[in-house]
Order: sequence, then structure tokens, then C-alpha cells
Amino acid sequence: MEVYALVGRSGTGKSYRAQHLAGLYNIEYILDDGLLIKGNKVITGISAKRENTRIAAVRRAIFAEKEHREMVLKAIKEYNPDRILILGTSEHMIQSIMKSLEIGDKYKLIRIEDISSPQEIEEAVRTRRQKGKHVIPVPTFEIRKDFSGYLLYSIRQLIRGSENDERAYEKTVVRPTFSYFGKYDITPSALRSIVTFSAREVENVDRVLGVDIENVKSGIKITATVSLSLREPLYLIANRVAERIKDNLEYMTSINILEVNIIIKHIKMD
Repeated sequence: MEVYALVGRSGTGKSYRAQHLAGLYNIEYILDDGLLIKGNKVITGISAKRENTRIAAVRRAIFAEKEHREMVLKAIKEYNPDRILILGTSEHMIQSIMKSLEIGDKYKLIRIEDISSPQEIEEAVRTRRQKGKHVIPVPTFEIRKDFSGYLLYSIRQLIRGSENDERAYEKTVVRPTFSYFGKYDITPSALRSIVTFSAREVENVDRVLGVDIENVKSGIKITATVSLSLREPLYLIANRVAERIKDNLEYMTSINILEVNIIIKHIKMD
């Protein structure tokens, strides 16, 4: 296995540049902050950005926890990658990761200064310091369940790989708990208000009679009871209501919406 190491201090844009670098060297697999990533998909692992403190995040990133380490080690042995890119803040961190995951001790070192300009690094550091934003090099739908309620948004980047191969990659920007400049909580009543107003935005919804919210580990399940006007097939109206509720809630709260169920209790006839 060929190991490539991208090294740079925290916040200099390593995760943002990771997919571009992987494309240049034809690398399919990336180890970044506790996650094993293949292309645009998370294979296994637990993101260090979910931790509540910086110390816990570092321990997660170097696979210090036995269960986490064995989970990723098993996947590496199963997939047996030809090449892998490891991201770290120092060579010592790279060596610690390699030792934990039993992938030898030889690597090709690439520093963030080799692939980013001083201006790009300075801008990345400023964004991290002022806004607490971190990048995870996978699409939002890949990690939404693990970051339900976190501030998330996506960015897309067109990357040219080897032999004129161009691919569009999506990255996710997240503000981890340890980077918050404060915390926010959303009460169930606020969520119910968003659901109610979202449903009312849909044509042929007469009233919203009730909203039930079930919290589970990876997100929430919504059940809205409505009264509809009978002007078109009911399932079409119900589908539009469910889609509007899901879209508005995810956009406004970043909570992972697992289900939106619509109960039609009354029908209004003209």
C-alpha cells in the first residue's frame, strides 16, 4: 500500500484540498479526522468533528479509542487499497495514525504549502478562526445523520484528475461543537411552528390540525395531521406537503429529517 500524507497546521485547508490531491495521484481512499472515505462515500469511522472538546477530537482523529480503531482497521483490511491519503497536523500525527491502523511506517510527505498559495492558506485560517468552519470531504447526505442539528451546508468543486478525468465533488462545511462561539437549542414548539407554516404554504391545505415530533439518535420523525381541500388527488397534495416540510426544516435547522408522515383527518368539499 502506498501511503501519502498531507500535513498542515489546523485550519489551513487540508480537508478542502484532499479530494483534489487524491485526484492528482489517483488515490481512492482518504483518512481524515477519524473517517475512512472512498471517493464521495464514507466507508466507516466516526468523525472527530462530533466530539465536544478538542482533546477528544484529537484522540478520535488518531484512532486512540479501541472500538473505533478496530472498526477502521477491519475496513482497511477488507478493501485493501493500493493507495491511501492521510491528513494530519504534523508528521507525528501521521505516524500515530499509521501505527494505530497497522499500515507501515513509510509515506510520501506533501505539505499544505506545496499545493496551496499563502493567500489561500491565510483565508482558510481566517475562516476557521472567525467562523469556526470545518470541511468534511464528502456530500452532506453522507453525514447528515451523524451531524443532525449541526450547522451544515454544501460546496461543490470540479476536480481534474489523471488523464483529463474531470469529476465534480461535493464537500460539507460543518461547525463542530468545540468550535461554537455559543450554542443554540430549538424547542419542539419552534419545530412545530415551522412544520405548520410549511404545510400552509402548500395549495389545497385547509388547516394543520396537529404536529407530532419524535426524536431519535440520528434525527427526527414528523407526523402532521391536516385538513385538505378536495380539488385534486389527495396523495399528490400530501406528497407536496411532506416535501415542503422536509425541505424547510432541513434548510432552517440542519436537523436530519428521517420521516415526514401526513395524516389526512378532514376533507373540505367545495
